Amino acid sequence: MSTATADSAAQDLLGRRNRDPSLPAPPAWNAVLETILQHRSVRGFRPDPLPEGTLELLVAAAQSASTSSNLQVWSVVAVQEPARKSRLAELAGRQQFIREAPLLLVWLADLARLGGIAADRQSQVEGAQYLEAFILGVVDAALAAQNALVAAESIGLGGVYVGAMRNHPEEVAAELALPPNVFGVFGMAIGWPDPARETGIKPRLPQEVVLHREQYDPLPKRAALERYNGVARDFMREQGMKEQDWTAQAMARLADKDSLHGRDRMREALTRLGFGLK
Repeated sequence: MSTATADSAAQDLLGRRNRDPSLPAPPAWNAVLETILQHRSVRGFRPDPLPEGTLELLVAAAQSASTSSNLQVWSVVAVQEPARKSRLAELAGRQQFIREAPLLLVWLADLARLGGIAADRQSQVEGAQYLEAFILGVVDAALAAQNALVAAESIGLGGVYVGAMRNHPEEVAAELALPPNVFGVFGMAIGWPDPARETGIKPRLPQEVVLHREQYDPLPKRAALERYNGVARDFMREQGMKEQDWTAQAMARLADKDSLHGRDRMREALTRLGFGLK
């Protein structure tokens, strides 16, 4: 790719991601950056199976992510059996794309593995019963999953995170036979994108809203947020979606207990799943 072509691709993707003409031209560009910036959530999949070895490749990419103190307190369950995917889809908001995708990955915060190692060595890991250990597991799982998704997108696959896997954590744990101290952080549907149901690159908040220099700036970015409301509405119109301000959408998503779709009882669920959270 020539320099001019690369610059054009970079500006195009930056423009679609932030829709902000004031952003400077990137100082460098490559295929990795292109893959990352052209990410879009895929909820429409072709029925084609994944090539042999794809799952193992994605897990290798996941294992290449950073992990706190090399503890590797995450695991992943690969679900391909249609009946099990269907049951998990019911638990996760009855989302049809989970059934359609050839692969569903459920990413886990896994403190059971270290507990098993400790028991085998007649030792203990008391620190695993503290909130910090649970946070480690969630962060490790998220880092691993994002690596896997970028890897999938780099070979032409698409995917989408499934946060609704937390709607019924105990039932998900039972379906996947999770032992105590293992929690399904989120799912991820993976497959070949259906070109007939392609979605656009969703614009994100302006960088001036999320980027703080040296110290956090608490001043409200009202003008930037209003501009983003307009950008979000434009995107929804382009995608044939019902138009709504992003600020209204965000407020509605966390408006009250009911808006959490069962996740308001997360602390209770985690306790029942064996996490100490001291």
